[in-house]
Amino acid sequence: MDMILQGMIQAFQLLVSGDIEITEVAMLTLTVSGTATAISVLFGVPLGLWLALKEFYGKQACSSLVNFGMGLPPVVVGLIVSLFLWRYGPLGDFGLMYTPVAMIIAQAMIAAPIVTGLSFAAILSINPKLRWQLISLGATPWQASWLLIREARLGLMAAVIAGFGRVISEVGASMMVGGNIKGQTRVLTTATVMEVGKGNYDMALAISFILLIAAYSIVVLLTHLQHGGKRGR
Repeated sequence: MDMILQGMIQAFQLLVSGDIEITEVAMLTLTVSGTATAISVLFGVPLGLWLALKEFYGKQACSSLVNFGMGLPPVVVGLIVSLFLWRYGPLGDFGLMYTPVAMIIAQAMIAAPIVTGLSFAAILSINPKLRWQLISLGATPWQASWLLIREARLGLMAAVIAGFGRVISEVGASMMVGGNIKGQTRVLTTATVMEVGKGNYDMALAISFILLIAAYSIVVLLTHLQHGGKRGR
């Protein structure tokens, strides 16, 4: 209990003092996870919408793959990205290994199935006849799809929150493709693991509390947007 209290005090001191190293690590954490979440939303929401509205042979198999991807182990994603980005891999010439870009790619691959699956479920929860009613009233297919997205915005925001929550707490893939390099690829999760490995449990707890504060702040903002949309209905 004393160690937890000490960790909370140290976290407060780091935040108040504006420790440069911790600030850089926290900002990189938010940048990497935020960018990865944005990419996953860019691909996941349209794919979820397409899967929900399109009828085709093998749709159930595609849905199963998406659901399987929602629980894909991060270390497997990290391994796959490493094989592609490593020096002798297909994309090795780009020199992306052990960079924030590699971490963004890995985290986006982790979040994309979550955003896709929950977007798919959010669209399916709407009356399936609504789209055809909108089209019969003169809306184009794109306009009808946009109106469906607005109708399902609460569920879609939940997909964004879930995707962000998954990647900001991710550590395995980030260490595999980022390497936890000080000043370059070190984020709050990998910094916590490093401090634990060194036996600095008080510092590890302090970084963990900072991670929780950062994650909670973003989730509060997203939840505010989610509930704000509900009040506007």
